[in-house]
Order: sequence, then C-alpha cells, then structure tokens
Amino acid sequence: MAVPMNIGALLQSEIIEDTVDKDEGVCVLGIFGKSAMQPGSIKDSLINTLADKHVFSLFGSDDTDSSSGGTSIHAYYNQETRVLYLVLTSVFDNRQLIRACESLTAGLGHAEAHEFWKAAEKDHCLQLLYLFSLCHVLTGGNGPDGSGGDKPKKHSPRRRMQHALEDQIYRIFRKSRVLTNQSSNCLFTVPANQAFVYVVPGPDEDPIGSLLGHLRSNCVLRESEGGTPAPRQRRYQQMRHSNRQPSFNVESSLSSGGQLVDCTLKEFLWQHVELVLTKKGFDDSVGRNPQPSHFELPTYSKWVHVAHRLYQVMIENGEDDAAEISLKVQGQLKVLEGFLDADAKFSENRCQKALPLAHSAYQSNLPHNYTTTVHKNQLAQALRVYSQHAKGVAFQRYALQLHEDCYKFWSNGHQLCEERSLTDQHCVHKFHLLPKPGEKPEMDHNPPILYHNSRGRSTSSCNCGRKQSPREDPFDIQAANYDFYQMLEEKCCGKLERINFPVFQASTPDPAPASDEVPRPGEVPPSGEAERLKEKETTTHTPGDSTSLSLALSLGQSTDSLGTYGDGAEGQEKRPSLVDRQPSTVEYLPGMLHSGCPKGLLPKFSSWSLVKLGPAKAYNSLSGLEQPGFLPGSAFLLPWDVVIRSRSEEDVGSLEPLDGGPASWPAPNKASAGKRGSAGGVGRGRRRDDVARAFVGFEYEDSRGRRFLSSGPDKVVKVLGQGGPKEPATRCLNTDMPLYIPSPAQGRGIKPHYAQLARLFIVVPDAPLEIVLNPQVQPGPAPCPVFHPEQPEVVLPPDGLWVLRFPYAYVTDRGPCYPPKENQPLANFRVLRGILHANTTSSTPQ
Repeated sequence: MAVPMNIGALLQSEIIEDTVDKDEGVCVLGIFGKSAMQPGSIKDSLINTLADKHVFSLFGSDDTDSSSGGTSIHAYYNQETRVLYLVLTSVFDNRQLIRACESLTAGLGHAEAHEFWKAAEKDHCLQLLYLFSLCHVLTGGNGPDGSGGDKPKKHSPRRRMQHALEDQIYRIFRKSRVLTNQSSNCLFTVPANQAFVYVVPGPDEDPIGSLLGHLRSNCVLRESEGGTPAPRQRRYQQMRHSNRQPSFNVESSLSSGGQLVDCTLKEFLWQHVELVLTKKGFDDSVGRNPQPSHFELPTYSKWVHVAHRLYQVMIENGEDDAAEISLKVQGQLKVLEGFLDADAKFSENRCQKALPLAHSAYQSNLPHNYTTTVHKNQLAQALRVYSQHAKGVAFQRYALQLHEDCYKFWSNGHQLCEERSLTDQHCVHKFHLLPKPGEKPEMDHNPPILYHNSRGRSTSSCNCGRKQSPREDPFDIQAANYDFYQMLEEKCCGKLERINFPVFQASTPDPAPASDEVPRPGEVPPSGEAERLKEKETTTHTPGDSTSLSLALSLGQSTDSLGTYGDGAEGQEKRPSLVDRQPSTVEYLPGMLHSGCPKGLLPKFSSWSLVKLGPAKAYNSLSGLEQPGFLPGSAFLLPWDVVIRSRSEEDVGSLEPLDGGPASWPAPNKASAGKRGSAGGVGRGRRRDDVARAFVGFEYEDSRGRRFLSSGPDKVVKVLGQGGPKEPATRCLNTDMPLYIPSPAQGRGIKPHYAQLARLFIVVPDAPLEIVLNPQVQPGPAPCPVFHPEQPEVVLPPDGLWVLRFPYAYVTDRGPCYPPKENQPLANFRVLRGILHANTTSSTPQ
C-alpha cells in the first residue's frame, strides 16, 4: 500500500501480495489519542517516523481527513515489515475539531449542541472499541518524536519519569479493575516485565535545524548499509539487524559504564512488535495459577475478512445476516451511552426531581373544573417552579412532558365548558355535549349531555313591563331576546295591541342561514370565520339544532369583547350594505339586524317588541307608571310639548318638523307650553289646540329587577310629592342616551352594578300629530355596527301608550357584544339621538 486510506476502503480493496509473504502473519499496530494544538497531526508524523517513509503529509491533508469532521480510521500497510498501521482521528484532534465547529449552524440550542457533541463522543468511543478489537499493539500519540539524531543521554530523568508513570498507570488500572490477574478477562493488558510508557520529547527550538539533523542522520544510516542481504531471510529480521532499527534489549541499552540510557521510539515499539511477529505472544497474566492467554497472528487476508465482518456489525449496522448480532451490539451500546454522557445523566436526575414539584404547583388551589385560561396560568406557574430546579440538556424534554402531564390531568374530567353566556359568564358544567332535538339531558352519559348553565339568574320584566319574572343567564340570542318574553306573553301581554316587526317567512321546509361572503370595506375576514359562525349557529344558538361539542366550538370563538365590527361611523343613522339582495324566502339572517347586514334578509324572530298598553289617558302624570320594580319617585314620564298648527292659520297645510328642538321652544315673555295642561293651552294669538303634550320615558332595569326612568345621560328621575317631573324630555331626545348606566342601588361589592336600557314609553296624544319611532343602538365602541328593528321607522298611531322593548343582548355574526367592563367608558355604549320626532298633520293623523 503506497498511500494511506480509510479503513472502509481498505477492507473493500484487494492488495496483491508476494507469494512468499502471502502465508506470513501480520502485526497490527494502532495509534490513538488527543493531538496538541499544532498545524499537523502528531499521530501522522509518528507513522512517518516508524515507517521511515513520507506516508502522511507533514501538515496534514484534506484527503486523509473525514469530510464530515467526524471520527475515522486510516490505515497504512507496510509489506516490507509486515506491519499494518491503524490511525484513529476524531474530534479530539485539532483539525477534526475545527471541521466539527464549522458544521454547527448558527443559533443552535444548548440541547441540540449537546446532542451533536454526544454523538461525536459516542462515535469516537465506538471506533476506539473497534480499534482495540483488531490490534496487537496500541499506543497513544500525543507528542512529536524529536530524538531522531540525538545521542542517548546517561542517567536520563525522562527514563526515571517513565518508570514512575508506569507504576502509577498500573496501580490505577488495577484499582479500577481494568486489569486483573487473568489477561483473558481484560480488554487489553500491559507487559508485566517490559516497559510500556514512552515519553516523547518536545520539538527542538529550531525546526529547520531539526529537519537538517534528520536528513543528516538518514544519509549516514544509508551509507552504512553495505553488502547484500542474506537470501530467504525475513524482512523484519533484516530491519532488526540493521543500524536503522536496532532491537531494544538490556545488552544494547548498557553504556560502557553499565548504566541504562534512553532509546528511540522505534526501538521502544519494536520490542513489542517482535513478540508478535515471532509468535511468542503476550503472557501478561499474573498470580499463582495464571491461565494461558490466547494469541493469534493472522495472515493479511484473514485479518481483512474478520475486520470487515466486525466493521459491518459495529460501524455500518447492516441489514444482512449480521443484523441479529448487530441488535445485540446496539443493546450494549445503550449501556455505553449511559456511561459516556454524565452531563445528561445529571440533567435527567435534576429534571426528574423537579417534575413532582412542578406537578404540585400546577394542582395547587385548583377548582375541580376550570377553563383554558386557568389551565394556562397554572401551567405557567408550574413551569416557573420547574425552571428553578431543572437544569441541563434534558430541560426541554421534561418541560414538554410537564406540558403533556398537565394537559392529561386537565382533560381527564377537569375541563370546564368553555362556552360563555351573552352576559360574559362561563358555563359551570364540565366538558359536555348539547342535547339534540327531542333529546333529554343525561348526566350519566360520558361526556354528559346538558344545556349550558352559568348559574347566573336575573329578574326581568315582560314586553309591556307589567310583570316581572326570574330568568336564566342566556347563551343564545333566541333565549335572550325571544323565548323569555314569549313565555311571559301567555301570562301578561299576549292580548295587547301591537305592531309586529317583519320576520322571515319560509317558502321551503328546510331554509338555510345566509352567509355574506363579500367582506365589508376596510375589513379582512379572519380565516375560517364563516365556518365557525355557521358551525356555532347550527350547534349552540339555533333552537332545535345543537349537536356538537360545546368545548370544541367555544375555543377561539368566545372573546372578551366584539373584536371585529362592520364599518359604522359614529352617529350615522343608516349605512347601505355593500351587498344588496332581494327579499328572500329561502335564506334567513342568522343573527340580529344591524347596519352591516345585507339587504333583503330577515331573522326568524324579532329581538324587539312594540306593544300598546292602552289609550293616552291610561297614563296619569300625577301618579306615574303603576308597574312593579320601580324605585320610589322614578316612575314618572317626562313631558314633551309639541307645537301644532290648524287650518285657520295663514300657512294652513304646511308641515313643520317639530322634534323638541329649539324651534319648538316658547318665545320669551310667552307662557310656557308646559303650563297649559296635557291637552294644550291658550297662547297669545293662537288657538287652544296649537300645542299637544306627549310623554316620553327611558326605562333602565338592572339584573335584580330594579327599574327607574332617566331624564338624561347622567340623571335619574326623582319626584318627591305630587305633580310629576318638571324637566322636559327635550334633553333626552336631543342627545345620545347611554345603553348602560350605574344602578342607583349599588350592592356591597366593589364591582360596579350596571342597569341596561330596557324600554321606551311613549304617550301619543289624541291630536293631529304623528310621532315617528326610529331606534338605533350602538352597543360598543366604533366600529361597532348600529342595531335597529326590522322596520327602521314606525309611525305610532295617536291616542296611545306605547312601549318599545329593547333587546336584552346584541349579537353580530362576529360574536356577542358583551356588557362594558370596569375599565370601559359607558359613553361608547349608546342609543343614538333622533329616536323620536314629530310631524304635524293637516287634520286627521295618518
């Protein structure tokens, strides 16, 4: 072999040997160890020294390095001396270490970097075990041989240091039980009666002088090789008798004074090589009854065959007939990894001890059932405790296990239903299914079949306000704005005159909810929003068609506030939809009607109600409304005087919009219209029927059923004694009224208690006057859409006490508009001004 090559390529190649040397044995010499931080490889230079040839490059060669920067074995076979040199290079060598560092990517985590170096160390150990299994003699190369042309020195301190190191090494091996009395039970042995430590001296200070000294010594040795070699002699015997490679024995190592002197590295190693080539072997067993050791001197072809099979089992892990043996080897390699990776073992122990502490932190102060938010908060606390105790490379793996353990604990009967009511209250049931149409609730089912329930109860009044009843916290729009009032219709206001708002009239047995797929201007619908809307409508909110899992529907859908609204400018009355549709009888509007809905679509039911309690005289301005739940002195409607004109005036027949603004106020030094009674009054130059008095009242109701009327955005009607309120209704009609205001009867808790606008009372006088009702509600900050009834403008007939009932909850296709939180300004939740305006008629109201 003229050049060194990789062990894998060597085992696959065929070397032509001489017929004379074909049956002779071969000595395998392995070199391993860490190299110093120098440009060239020290182990390569040792081969050059021992073979007396320029086998490896002085500063290393890329051809002999592993392309991946990993571990490799390079071989060089010297047929003249019958010695096969095996050199192990790994990340413990400077060139391979540099290559390994270059292969690491930037931003690599601690655990990934540890796995990389752990794999490199395992590969090195495996290749080292392979080397120990194939070699007769093994040496470590960790220093240059600088003794080439130097003369031996008497009484060398290096010699004495070598003996001291031998004693220490042998003692360490014996105490650690690496070496025993029987050499057959050991992976390797050390000679019992021969030196096995050689300290390579450091390099000379002058490298050029050292090279010249080597060259001079080489020339002198070659000139002294005179004569022809003896025929039929073995080459290793020729080398042993020549001056270039003298044997190391006691006689040749004695000076004229009989004292030991130093030898060269070649002399030191050749005494062991001769034991192999002469088939004497190594008998290194000690003790009283030493067992004979097994020794083999294979031919080159036999050694290649055995080395190739061992290479397949230990290095390649092939899938051939050696696979069964390879599996056994892999099992032992797992044990080897445990001994090699002490850092991982330490980290494993730390993380395993930290897991119970983290589990305790997660389960501390937990209710039996809890939501995703509580689960995430407890998990964050558990991770904080875990990070305080867990260290090392196993941190991330056990952190993922902590995630899985906490999730399993939560999902194993501790999940709370994630659905929230329209008042932003969680369902108190654990994970459950909703009943199908005609199916009864079943607690024993797994998971249980139940309706949503937040255990929240409130007291509300019926459409007309004459009867109060407790109600459950609603989870869908129909239960909130329709079913509860329909239940009270049978007991109270079912026979009252009313104005019905238009609703969807189906022409097919299976109508479908409409979907507005065209996005509104400036709005990008989130991915999957239409699917979630349709799924939620058909499973939890549409009556009689709730079939899917409540938790799966609620994750990611319930929000603290309405996140995305349609474009609605502040104070606008109506905004035409981008998509105009003709009235449909096959598609219905799944939610409530608002300014962002397409035209031509109607809901299945109306969330508004407009009923007539009786004629105008049914309201007594001296006693107020006689209905339950009103706070004392707060049940009085506000007077609204509207100026009308008869045909006897010069501008007969003209129409004048009088909405309670400044134009309808009395002129200075004239009698106030409020002093003329409910049917009108006498004014200078006017007839008694030129002023009509109406009454208006904005009623608010809190969750406890306490009701009151408001005379302005920040004022509650309070009448002491007889006579009714003095302030007119113009302030209420000419400003935006709040949808929520703090209740006058606050509880003992710190959290504020709000009352919601529930009804609007209108007393229409019996006069040539028409009052137009146009309610518009914006239940959230802009761009929240504006909600209105299915018929935006309604003309109220004269001579009547009318009650407009507002929706209990407001819901869009993006989700419910929740009541305001503590940190939200109430001015963003409002009823737009212009809810009422009056027009005079020529004679008879139209």
